[in-house]
Amino acid sequence: MSSKTILITGGAGFIGSHLADTLISEGARVIVVDNLVTGSMKNIEHLLDNPNFKFIEHNISEKLHIEEDLDWVMHFASPASPIDFQKLAIPILKVGSLGTHNALGIAKEKKASFFLASTSEVYGDPLVHPQPETYWGNVNPIGPRGVYDESKRFAESITMAYHREHDIDVRIIRIFNTYGPRMRADDGRVVCNFINQALKGQDLTVYGEGKQSRSFQYVTDLVDGIVKLMDVKYHLPVNLGNPYEFTVYELAEKVLAMTKSKSNIAYEPLPEDDPKRRRPDITRAVELLNWEPKIAVEEGLEKTVKYFAEKLELEVV
Repeated sequence: MSSKTILITGGAGFIGSHLADTLISEGARVIVVDNLVTGSMKNIEHLLDNPNFKFIEHNISEKLHIEEDLDWVMHFASPASPIDFQKLAIPILKVGSLGTHNALGIAKEKKASFFLASTSEVYGDPLVHPQPETYWGNVNPIGPRGVYDESKRFAESITMAYHREHDIDVRIIRIFNTYGPRMRADDGRVVCNFINQALKGQDLTVYGEGKQSRSFQYVTDLVDGIVKLMDVKYHLPVNLGNPYEFTVYELAEKVLAMTKSKSNIAYEPLPEDDPKRRRPDITRAVELLNWEPKIAVEEGLEKTVKYFAEKLELEVV
């Protein structure tokens, strides 16, 4: 990445900030664009004095002029947590449509490559398991999760249209459940929910019977896959996730054991359209990128527990 200039929308967010760290460490100049609705300056404050870093506070759903020449535009901007789907429904739809359009426009103007962060949510509540990139999904377009699912499906569609119509060099990843430091404590996603509830001695909230399955990848594994894909000329979607699958209840048990918490498990009704199973088929990533996750769930959870304990100023034995 040496000497390349890379713009990251959503770069003050959980994943975007880790990506910025890695790209700068490899010699790139990084420009982060973020409106800080769900991102945080705390995620990038350690970069503010770095001469290879620039921050622009801006909503990419509105037009933006970039003065610098760019090698890459990487579109990672979007609220992505279940709690955001109701509170930020319209902004999510806008950043997936208008934001993607604006980011692609910058890439076209600068003759830069374009990288779209899509999501496993494009598969909806899947009828095929595990989910390969060739699966078109089972999405409820008018359900509460539809604002995120459909915004990302549109983002993929317009990205491929710009590739075909304007010959823009594009990459598309579908990110499966990812966790690690810099997640929001109020994220609403199951890993940080369980960890924070356990550390505070609160009941762990399990929806349904906890039998729905998930597979979780640590954030550094995801970033490794992203960087590898940047070096490969491939324009179709690529799943990046951990194929190791287990139930939400099993995750709760892991967190309770790791935190030595005396919290109980409280059961709540299953949210509408909540996927029953979610697991990536990563054959394409393995063959194309020689990539697969390296961080075991226990190791990743330990790092994440330590991060949230420090935020809460607690000591985990």
